[in-house]
Amino acid sequence: MTHIAKFLRSVPVRRMLDKTIESLGGGTLAVFRNGTAQCVSPDGASPPDPDDPKVTTLQTEEPAGLTLRYRPGPATASNASSVLELGLHSLTQLVELELARRSLADEALNKYRELALLHRSVPRFNTSLRLNDVVRALLNECRRESLPGESCAVFLNDPGKADQGAVRSFGKLSGAELEALRGSTLFSDVIGKARPEIVNDLVNDDRWDVSLPSIHSLMAVPLVSPNRCEGMLILASGKAGVFQAAHRKHLATMASVAGTSLSNAFHFEETQILMDAMLQALAEAIDSRDPFTAGHSRRVAQLAAAFAREVGRDTRDFPDIALAEHEIREIYYAGILHDVGKIGIREEVLTKDSRLPAKTMDIIRTRMELFEEQGDFDREEMFKRLIELNRAMTPSAEQLELVEKLGEMCRRTESRELPLLYGDECACLTLPYGNLTESERSEIERHSAESERILNHIPLGRGFPNLLTVIRQHHERLDGSGYPDGLRGSEILFQSRLLAVVDVFDAVTQERHYKPAMTTEEAVRILRLEAESGKLDMRLVEFFVENVETIERLADGFGVEGASFVQGNACALNRSVA
Repeated sequence: MTHIAKFLRSVPVRRMLDKTIESLGGGTLAVFRNGTAQCVSPDGASPPDPDDPKVTTLQTEEPAGLTLRYRPGPATASNASSVLELGLHSLTQLVELELARRSLADEALNKYRELALLHRSVPRFNTSLRLNDVVRALLNECRRESLPGESCAVFLNDPGKADQGAVRSFGKLSGAELEALRGSTLFSDVIGKARPEIVNDLVNDDRWDVSLPSIHSLMAVPLVSPNRCEGMLILASGKAGVFQAAHRKHLATMASVAGTSLSNAFHFEETQILMDAMLQALAEAIDSRDPFTAGHSRRVAQLAAAFAREVGRDTRDFPDIALAEHEIREIYYAGILHDVGKIGIREEVLTKDSRLPAKTMDIIRTRMELFEEQGDFDREEMFKRLIELNRAMTPSAEQLELVEKLGEMCRRTESRELPLLYGDECACLTLPYGNLTESERSEIERHSAESERILNHIPLGRGFPNLLTVIRQHHERLDGSGYPDGLRGSEILFQSRLLAVVDVFDAVTQERHYKPAMTTEEAVRILRLEAESGKLDMRLVEFFVENVETIERLADGFGVEGASFVQGNACALNRSVA
């Protein structure tokens, strides 16, 4: 102990020796520790030679472990032996007090370091509730502490999986070596006991039943939470004997914080996956009311999330846009839930695929049969032309003339006049575009506001403050022609404009009652026309068009069954080098 040697040369010890020499009546007194003279009195004198028959030697046991040697002078006192014993006893008490003081100081310092580590680790590990972030923070902390070992790996005990896979590591170990390490009996033994362990000589440990010549020693620290073992932190070295108890204690302190953080992250991501699945099930249940729109909400959500991520990464066209993970997730949820309000739309309006329903057309056919019996009237030809008109998106002038002609035809019955077409039937057949009447279109256009109203009852706003606004605005257009509020320009959120682009894209590339599916090239042309007319955001449309293949490919990676937003869910954590 170098600090004790230094203490034996201190002023208090020297003064005590000088006082002892004075009480002895002169001579030379020296204190030895581990065979080396630490202090001699009087100052400058040579230490007494143990082979000199006149020299008296006294010794103590550990922990002080002192040897006192005295060479008498010409006037040595007669009670020299008693004085020497008293001096040695006093010196031993001083040293033991110093040892106790320094032990307390070391313990206090270790406690301080432990508290400092806890104070530093807690905010770093709890900055995020993402498993990948917590694991990355743990590995960075291991690097920062300069612990021995050339390689480090974190294994997670995912509740949804049977195996504990190495989710992240740094150092020289390959993926195959990490897998072999996990398969050792030593690994399962440490996990089972949930206690940290150091093995500085792996070759001679019976539990080391794998062949990894690159590893000779390791330290395994379970990542334990109050409920269970969340995984394992492994430090490995190609050298033997590099790990000490102090390293284990230090790492165990860090692991205790990381275990709780990992438990919170597991719980959060399980809850997140459950919520994603429930929201997706809700959207699919609503989409399934119309077989032509099945899967629309999921596709829009995935496209919007992929589109948002690419926009957030771009520094050329969107240097002013930086989308965080929770903002991309918010856009995804907006896509999943944007059509929830359609639950309140009547089935016959939602799935309307012609201007007049089939039952009404059957009644018109019956009327035509009656008219044919009473006069010169080609029922088959007229009804055929009427069916074509009934399914037309935009009626021709000739078709409008036909409706006008048929609408003027009447037949007298016994009690009243019977028109071939009633006024409301003529109004439906002469719609300038599509098959929805003004009241039916208003009912459809109510769905975005209705979505907001329904979702207002779910407390989503705390984590996603813009979610309901994006859902309400996804049919707004920059020129004010959208609904439900007729907003213009900057009144529409950026996220809402982004969602509008992918909503239009998916709508035109999927088959509907009233139209066939369009190709990507045709959809791109429509998007550009909408942007040029001032309805859609031109900057977003051009970026989407330029990157449409990449966005469509990445879209499959978002959602419950795919990778998480930006970082990755528990189920999608990859074995990788940090």
